[in-house]
Amino acid sequence: MNHPDFFDEVLKISLYDPLAEFLSATGNGILQYGYFDAVRLAGHSCPTVAVAYCSTCKALTFLYPMATPVRGDIRIEFGQDSTSGVTGVIANVVSMLTGVMSSNGFKGIGGRFDRQMRLFFTVGIAGEMRFTRLDTNQTVQVVTNLQRVPASPRLPALMANCIGNTASAAEIA
Repeated sequence: MNHPDFFDEVLKISLYDPLAEFLSATGNGILQYGYFDAVRLAGHSCPTVAVAYCSTCKALTFLYPMATPVRGDIRIEFGQDSTSGVTGVIANVVSMLTGVMSSNGFKGIGGRFDRQMRLFFTVGIAGEMRFTRLDTNQTVQVVTNLQRVPASPRLPALMANCIGNTASAAEIA
């Protein structure tokens, strides 16, 4: 697939997925995700998708400093509801990477691999997201501030041209 080169420069994350191993999706249960996977899920690249991907990578690195993160063995809580701002978009990326879901998740096989009730919204937390490793109950809270990332001064005019269907191919790119 054609995509900007810098997508491939973003750190990839490897996770052990016991369900993937059980179902022989991978020989050793290791799944690797890159930023482009998050972009494909969302259908676009933007600061929200980038912060969801990077925050998840950082949180998992913190929770599993000497081990491979275990996909599906994490609880993730959001301070806001799923329809507030960009919370739903972030939750979709986080869910794809970690395998966690709310009540609509995978119910498991023979009492194993349950992915339901691991993603929660409107939880009273100080940060935006809290990741909890289920085997140790270790947690990390995530807070981001995208206001510190300056937009290109050309963005308003370019966006107006794109929305108004008057942008050239170069402006769209």
